[in-house]
Amino acid sequence: MEIFQKLQEYHYEQLMFCHDATSGLKAIICIHDTTLGPALGGTRMWDYECEEDALTDVLRLARGMTYKAAVAGLNLGGGKAVIIGNSKKDKSESLFRSFGRYVQSLGGRYITAEDVGIGPADMDYVRMETKHVTGLEYHSGSSGDPSPVTAFGVWQSMQACAKEVWGKRELTGKTIAVQGLGHVGYYLCKHLYEEGANLIVTDINEENVQRVVDDFGAKTVAPNDIYDVDCDVYAPCALGAVVNDNTIDGFKCQIICGAANNQLKELRHGELLRKRNILYAPDYVANAGGLINVADELIEDGYNRERAMRKAGLIYDSIRKIIEISKREDISTAQAADILAESRIATIRGVKKVFVA
Repeated sequence: MEIFQKLQEYHYEQLMFCHDATSGLKAIICIHDTTLGPALGGTRMWDYECEEDALTDVLRLARGMTYKAAVAGLNLGGGKAVIIGNSKKDKSESLFRSFGRYVQSLGGRYITAEDVGIGPADMDYVRMETKHVTGLEYHSGSSGDPSPVTAFGVWQSMQACAKEVWGKRELTGKTIAVQGLGHVGYYLCKHLYEEGANLIVTDINEENVQRVVDDFGAKTVAPNDIYDVDCDVYAPCALGAVVNDNTIDGFKCQIICGAANNQLKELRHGELLRKRNILYAPDYVANAGGLINVADELIEDGYNRERAMRKAGLIYDSIRKIIEISKREDISTAQAADILAESRIATIRGVKKVFVA
């Protein structure tokens, strides 16, 4: 990968490689854009096949966080961090404290939080070395697990799409195929079940599947069979790049709306969905509830759950705006979401040209 060419292409601000021989830390912190405010984004720990995969992942995720914050109306930029390692074997106090010192060295330009492979205990160690941490579960004033708010936002997004496709936002009687039954997937299933939707679910973790079957009476399919299930809505809540050349022709749904990041393998797949009359809720808009939740900690008077939920409820309006842009400009909803995000960033960048003493 030609790194500086990649940074220039998508206007990244900073890429930081972190290494500590004592703890074995190998991490990358990426700050994409801080026009709107400090970059906020979680840290994930993953056993990447190669270092270039880790770099590709952190670049994509950081840029997505910029757009997510922009569309959500937050005064935050986009950033992300990855720690290369096996989250089941390689964790230690020294590793996370070393990582925390690197976060602190950025002076508040990057604020971290939990992501895949990282838990509250890990972030407790990070917090020993830096104050630039959000979403901690066991600290006074923290917002705790963001999964319920993320799921709520996805549900609102799904209802916004339903309003467009079927003329009403209610999902009662609709069949929803949910892929991935972790915390977010579980809470999404709960909302859908309580609304009266029919659930078809899958997960590589059998315990997760059984929990949803027991609690919500869901039907199940094997993980590889979820892509061509006959349903009204396909909700990817696990892996990214699930909309690709191999899956796109098999979809038997009218809406794709889920919590997974980077659902389109390439931007062109959004256009292919449009041509198939499948309405796609751009992932970084639909799953912004978690970011909205932790961002509320940064408000001067401290975290307020009701305020965070109200803000997450506005995701419904954001999806409706994106649909209108898509129809007006005759473009995919993925392109429309980018336009909405870039417009806000450009506007605030212009405002900031005025000198303030």
